[in-house]
Amino acid sequence: MRSPKLAALELKRFGRGKLPAAALVSLLLLPLLYGALYLCSFWDPYSRLDKVPVALVNADRGATVDGKRIDAGDEIADKLKDSKTFGWQEVGAEEAAEGLEDGTYYLTLTMPADFSERIASSSGEDPTTGALQVRTNDANNYIVGSISKTVFSEVRAAASSNASRGFLDKIFVSFSDLHDKTAEAADGATQLKDGTVKAKKGAKDLADGLDTAKEKTGELSDGLKKLDSAAGELETGTKSIASGTQTLADKVNGAAAKARPFLKDPEQLADSAELVADTAKTVRNHLGTFAEKAPAAATATRKVSDRADSVYTKTCAKGTKPLPATCPDLKKLKDGAAEAAELAGDVNALVKNTNGDLVKLKSQLTDLEKEARDVVRRAPALSADLDAAVAKVNALNAGAKKVATGMDKLHTGITSASKGSTGIDNGVGKLGDGAHSLDGGIFKLVDGSGELATGLHEGVGKIPDYDEQQRDTRTEVMADPVRLAAESLHKAPNYGTGFAPYFIPLSLWVGAMVAYMLIAPVNRRALAAGASPWRIALAGWLPVASLGVLQVALLMSVLHFGLGLEMAHPAATIGFLALVTGCFAAMVQWLNAKFGAAGRILVLAVLMLQLTSAGGTYPVQTSPGFFNAIHPYLPMSYVVESLRRLISGGDLAPVWQGCAVLLAFTAGALALTALAARGKQVWTMSRLHPDLSL
Repeated sequence: MRSPKLAALELKRFGRGKLPAAALVSLLLLPLLYGALYLCSFWDPYSRLDKVPVALVNADRGATVDGKRIDAGDEIADKLKDSKTFGWQEVGAEEAAEGLEDGTYYLTLTMPADFSERIASSSGEDPTTGALQVRTNDANNYIVGSISKTVFSEVRAAASSNASRGFLDKIFVSFSDLHDKTAEAADGATQLKDGTVKAKKGAKDLADGLDTAKEKTGELSDGLKKLDSAAGELETGTKSIASGTQTLADKVNGAAAKARPFLKDPEQLADSAELVADTAKTVRNHLGTFAEKAPAAATATRKVSDRADSVYTKTCAKGTKPLPATCPDLKKLKDGAAEAAELAGDVNALVKNTNGDLVKLKSQLTDLEKEARDVVRRAPALSADLDAAVAKVNALNAGAKKVATGMDKLHTGITSASKGSTGIDNGVGKLGDGAHSLDGGIFKLVDGSGELATGLHEGVGKIPDYDEQQRDTRTEVMADPVRLAAESLHKAPNYGTGFAPYFIPLSLWVGAMVAYMLIAPVNRRALAAGASPWRIALAGWLPVASLGVLQVALLMSVLHFGLGLEMAHPAATIGFLALVTGCFAAMVQWLNAKFGAAGRILVLAVLMLQLTSAGGTYPVQTSPGFFNAIHPYLPMSYVVESLRRLISGGDLAPVWQGCAVLLAFTAGALALTALAARGKQVWTMSRLHPDLSL
């Protein structure tokens, strides 16, 4: 009899009465208990977290910062309630502690009384960390505690980000204020630079003017010294002339009285007249130089004084803040120039006051020279002109006395003027030196103020000036500088979809295991008839494999239409699971055929090894070394990996590899079953009286 017929006869047994039929239906539904029921129980647990009761204790009393009210506790509490992450119940601290202990609440979240104050302190002088207090009780449920850590990490990050935003916003506002103040300082520095440039020009003009004045006062001083020397000589000469003319008059008068008919010594008379003429000429020539230089010196020193006063007034006028550091030097310069101008004016006034006398004296000296030279010329013939000469000598004597008296006064004045001009020259020299020092100092001030203005303008360009939108953008970025751009390839929409590749093969293995509790792994009639071992093996495998295909169809229908499992490759998934159930049936068949009752225990053991090494929940790399070692040698490892690609999508190379592994395991298990069937065709005492029977 062929293997399919033997398989059909094995299945017909379940139609003989209600109980076998019920057993067959139960066998078909059994994978649903492990597959659909398990997946249904935690298909999407995160969508029902709002049913988990947790306590929220909001003891925050709020805070006021810069006139703005902050209630961070209320804000977080409202967001938590709106998020429906858990079933939040706002209670007091004592009730929360009691509820966590007796299991009423799975966890508690407490916001302390100073929570808002701590949050607000991040933008103050003494920042402190705000603390959210979370308490869990693993005796109630460990998973809730693990979930809460993830949830509250996000809550803490959000609260920290809000606190950082306020602090960073103040920083960016301060940047804008600093930018504006620096811009004002830069404008002020530019104005200072412009003022110092003008001051430098004025100081240079002043220095140049004082240099010119120094030249003029030097010339004036030298001229006055020469004039003083000449005036001294002239004074001596006029006194000598006066004395000589007096002597001459006395002699002429005496001689005229005693010796009018003749002249005792006409040559002496001629020599004296010659001396008078030369002296008068010298005095007359120096009087012109003195009169010319005095007004020019007075005018030059007055201009210097006026310019020094103008520079001081412009640079150090009242109300100017701050006063330049050069103002004391400018004050000394102005006062010295005024003193020099006053002295030069006095000299000029003296010249003006005696101008008529000088002109008259000059005229008299001219006349005196002419008269003296006339005497020289006429000396040999004086005897003839004695009477006239006596009269003229007397007149000359009177004039010489007047000249001597005037010259004495003039010499005194010129001496005073000479001393004054020397003081003026020295003062103007000091003023010039001070003006040049001032010019050099202002030059450095111009450079320094220029560098200051340039530096401040460059600083303004480097200091950011953010508007409100830019501040908000930068505050947002710096408060949360790193954001996770999470992207999942072939994302599973829920827990159930993620765990389906693990529970589906589990349910199919259990289905095959229970099936061989109802169906014999090898047909006894075929054994007794001496059928081929391969036929016996196939006859025992085909019924369970056929039932497995039905189990796959029923299970996947419930998962897809009942729970909403979406598959990337539906047809390929069904076909692959048919191969899976055939492989599992072959393996379970061999274990039962080879080891008998003990094989059922081995079936459970192999199931446990596969479940723990397949990497269905955590990556297998996180398991101890033993499970990593057996992972590549068990078929469920390849089934789980292949189902993940077929359900969620991705590269199908692991699927083809899994198919090859399953075919190899199926063929190997059937071959081993055939060997076991051949052995069972020989009856032994152990078969007649087994040590263990289940």
